[in-house]
Amino acid sequence: MKQMSRNGRYVNREISWLAFNERVLQEAEDSNMPLLMRIKFLGIFSNNLDEFFRVRVASLKRIISLNTNADVKNKVVRSKLGFNPKRIEKEVHAMVIQQQKRFEKIYENIKKELKSYDIDIIDEHNLNDIQGEKVIEYFHDKVRPVLVPLMIKNLPQFPKLRDGSIYLAVVLEKENKAEDKNFALIEIPTNKVARFFVFDREEGGKNVMLLDDVIRYSMHEIFAMFGYNHYNAYTIKITKDAETDIDNDVSKSFLELMSIAVKKRTEGRPVRFIHDQEIDPDLLNFLIEKLKFTKDDNLIPAGRYHNFKDFMGFPTLGPSHLNNRPNPPLDHKDISPNRSLFKIIRKRDIMLHFPYQSFHPIIDFLREAAIDPKVKYVKATLYRVAKRSNIINALINARKNGKDVTVVIELQARFDEEANIRWAKELQDEGVKVVHGQQDIKIHSKLLLVGREEKGKIVHYANISTGNFNEDTSRIYADDSLLTTHKGITKDVFKVFKMIESKQQPSPNTTFKHLLVSPYHLVNTLFDFIDIEIANAKKGKEAYIIAKMNSLNDEGMIEKLYEASQAGVVIQLIVRGICSLRPGVEGLSENIEAISIVDKYLEHSRVYIFCNSGKERCYISSADWMERNLRRRIEVACPLYDEKMVKRLKKILAFQWKDNVKARIHDQEAGNPFKKNDQEPLRAQNATYDYFKNYLD
Repeated sequence: MKQMSRNGRYVNREISWLAFNERVLQEAEDSNMPLLMRIKFLGIFSNNLDEFFRVRVASLKRIISLNTNADVKNKVVRSKLGFNPKRIEKEVHAMVIQQQKRFEKIYENIKKELKSYDIDIIDEHNLNDIQGEKVIEYFHDKVRPVLVPLMIKNLPQFPKLRDGSIYLAVVLEKENKAEDKNFALIEIPTNKVARFFVFDREEGGKNVMLLDDVIRYSMHEIFAMFGYNHYNAYTIKITKDAETDIDNDVSKSFLELMSIAVKKRTEGRPVRFIHDQEIDPDLLNFLIEKLKFTKDDNLIPAGRYHNFKDFMGFPTLGPSHLNNRPNPPLDHKDISPNRSLFKIIRKRDIMLHFPYQSFHPIIDFLREAAIDPKVKYVKATLYRVAKRSNIINALINARKNGKDVTVVIELQARFDEEANIRWAKELQDEGVKVVHGQQDIKIHSKLLLVGREEKGKIVHYANISTGNFNEDTSRIYADDSLLTTHKGITKDVFKVFKMIESKQQPSPNTTFKHLLVSPYHLVNTLFDFIDIEIANAKKGKEAYIIAKMNSLNDEGMIEKLYEASQAGVVIQLIVRGICSLRPGVEGLSENIEAISIVDKYLEHSRVYIFCNSGKERCYISSADWMERNLRRRIEVACPLYDEKMVKRLKKILAFQWKDNVKARIHDQEAGNPFKKNDQEPLRAQNATYDYFKNYLD
């Protein structure tokens, strides 16, 4: 076969990510989804896009800025990267503009549909006198006390705009005095006042007014004292580079360095400027000049509203069928209330599948450990926790009850740094031993370990999960979590904690008998497993790989999967997000199929299954097949030895593979076609819930 170019072998990561966010937009467009769930998907789309610009586009800009003055260097960079960063930036810009237009159209259609249920999303132009009085009263009571209007035209220094905040840029004019035209800036205080003001209509039904429009309607209350009587307000927003540059000051602790780095983030370089496409041209030119944007920056004209992420919290209104009502989490059939979890886990391993099953047993596991006199120590790795974390409370309670408690808290969990710094300080204040990841290697594994004295010996109880120990996200993230006393697995978990606590750099020579641990052991062992499938396929034996993850972009892994495909190994991939692998390419990947499922729950679990000559190997993991996860983080993959567990997990994966309602196909063009067939409609998440509701094995 003729060797394909590098660009032909991989889908660019940024383009693939935008294709994923397109799938989120498809959910907002799906007329079969509850109407208010669709508007929340618009919020998810917007939130995702903000993060994309803060991280990925910011990285592109950093690469470009390092090489803009050297054509030779550009060629070297393109060769090493495998793509032209300037070309990709232009493609990204074009895709974002196209998606933005589609977004606006979907939003307008949703507004029209809501109107048919007597729910009106109105602006300042749709109010009668009685409604106007309600809005002004609300403005004076809730909004005006927290507003900080700035007259910006003649300010000696233009104010620093906050990343992610939205502002009203206002043109102020006086009757017949064009020369007195002025500009003002008002930050919309969504951190202090709800984004949505809901009030009853006199004839029945509900009006929903955005805070932006409450302020627009009340401009006279703010500026009339200065003689202005014409106001036009346009929403603007900037997005900044979210990278945290960490100093190397050896006199400071890593906690101090991260605290400083997070504060510096507010000074990050702007990477996107969004503005109302109807904005006054003089005002726009003034802002662009003051903000020091150039024609090469991402200047994005959009609708009159930004920060649609707030629509994830759109109020629950109207009849029940308009709202998504998640099925209540189910109890695990082997776990009984008021019965010791230690006794249950001693008899058999327990696997929980969130959000279909309740997260409460994980909290109860730690709560029991906290007060059990036989428990000597508790260890945990925390990456993202709930705002009001029962996990943290249980760990603090364990320390107060005299247990040795060690918490590994990752300070570099992007956008959760401030929360994790706060939690780290609180845990330290309570006497908990807090360990941080090292600057150059994140700890992303999800582990709990309890050491309990039984008959004079320490017995280990472990929890290994694919997702965070977070009771909030456990209701919307699909994850798998194993509770076990398996001596080999728990010994390896203890070894992982020992490695982290001693600040050892993971070594290629570090060995584990059961767990696969990155950055060396995991990827090397996965390659060994794939080599076995390749060898078996070449011998004419059955050979397959089934893998589920959030994202796949590691080139070494992709090349190994291509090699397996060419040898005849059948590969099924369920990849929710980025997929840089090109499936179905003749002579390269024709034995690889890949799908993505975007639905009401976020598919977050990672599962790897290898045929292994009929003696299947099955693992759950915290690691995606991304370069960072496999090679620059401490991640864990855990084997499942219980055949019933493997059977249940494969049942879930089978539902997902047969999904013909919410599954999209990863094709060579990243076009997101739905997986359609002549079978009865099957929506995997609904089928999975029904399965756990009824299973008896």
